[in-house]
Amino acid sequence: MKHETLRHEALAPDVLMFVGNDHQSVATAFLDGDDALLVDSLGSSEDAHALRRILCGEMGKTVRAVAATHFMSDHIAGMRLFPDALTIAHRHYRHTFLAQNRRVDAFYREPQLLFDTALSLRWGRHRLRFVHNPGKTMDHVSVDAPEADLVCVGDAIVGNIVYLSRADPELIHGAIGRIRRFGRGRVVGGHVGHFPAAVLDNAIHYLQQLRARVVRIRAGTAPVAVADLIAAIPIEDCLAPGVEASAFERRWHRHNLELIPAQSVFELDTSLEEMAAAEVAV
Repeated sequence: MKHETLRHEALAPDVLMFVGNDHQSVATAFLDGDDALLVDSLGSSEDAHALRRILCGEMGKTVRAVAATHFMSDHIAGMRLFPDALTIAHRHYRHTFLAQNRRVDAFYREPQLLFDTALSLRWGRHRLRFVHNPGKTMDHVSVDAPEADLVCVGDAIVGNIVYLSRADPELIHGAIGRIRRFGRGRVVGGHVGHFPAAVLDNAIHYLQQLRARVVRIRAGTAPVAVADLIAAIPIEDCLAPGVEASAFERRWHRHNLELIPAQSVFELDTSLEEMAAAEVAV
């Protein structure tokens, strides 16, 4: 069966974005003439081969470096397709690779350049800043590209929402707040595509509203009924005003509702609020 065409578009004359068919994972190519630096490299072998065919075969570019916003399989599928390219990741990359739910060992490639807090790299006209920004994973990196007025944020957001996965929601909230401080006009997510900066406020709104509803359910419901009530939370109750959920966002909202009871997410928040209320009542 013929593979569906890979979606791609120019975000600037020297910045290209590719969106794969697997999980709508995103790769961003920064160009310096015919040399390319990739931030992430899609989520399946088919998508990664299509990326190489378009970028290298059709456009005539040579991939010199591949960086990972985080070392999960759905973002590093193309690393092994560019054996001469320098590979870049945060030093906690292995923790993330081993902790993920859907590990694909065939995509693994040892990073050659590791950093801790930050890394600056001149690439053509771009002054790229790789900044450690733990949130959904402990190795998460935000890639600030001021000359293009954009920042690549990986899985800090999933469109206008967030995906909790196995992360601490407070870490995700903090990561989005730090991205805000870059002050860029566009945000390139790890999935779906690029968005105006308001997407960051939308994602925080979703997280806060989801937390409030889960805490309310946990505080006022017998434990046996909690999971069913959480599963019934409509995404519309959590979205920012004026935001309409995409099919992709609805899918990952459902995943959030499944994992919240399974992983006791927001249970501590509920206990802390109940203790605070009891202290006030005394």
